[in-house]
Amino acid sequence: MTEDKAFISQYSDKVIDHFLNPRHAGVIENADGIGEIGDPECGDFMRVYLKIEKHIVTDVKYQIRGCPASIACASAMTELAIGKDLDDVMMITDDDIVEALDGLPEVKIHCSALGAGGLQKAIMDYYEKHVAGSGSPESHYTG
Repeated sequence: MTEDKAFISQYSDKVIDHFLNPRHAGVIENADGIGEIGDPECGDFMRVYLKIEKHIVTDVKYQIRGCPASIACASAMTELAIGKDLDDVMMITDDDIVEALDGLPEVKIHCSALGAGGLQKAIMDYYEKHVAGSGSPESHYTG
């Protein structure tokens, strides 16, 4: 039991809360953008789904396989992104996620890259499908 307490004491209350009560986990059917990061065969892996309306991220969901810190980072990433302008969301960094969680142990800092990287890949997928590709005219941002 002492080892468990020492392990848990490495994490902030926010990390523990996001791990025990992950926000926005799941799948968005007909997502506007989907991003994958990590290795689906082994190790940490995350898939991010975006719903975007008029250049605003209205919903973010994710599926993740990873450690408690990775799950907490994915959960925090959704809270940083939902309701924000797409350009601002694209600028969310690993450091922003770590800061939102009141820090991570040094050996777990890399977990924040899953959240930021997965989010950026989903945004790139959105742009490829709806802005640069053959998306419907309604999906383009007109200001």
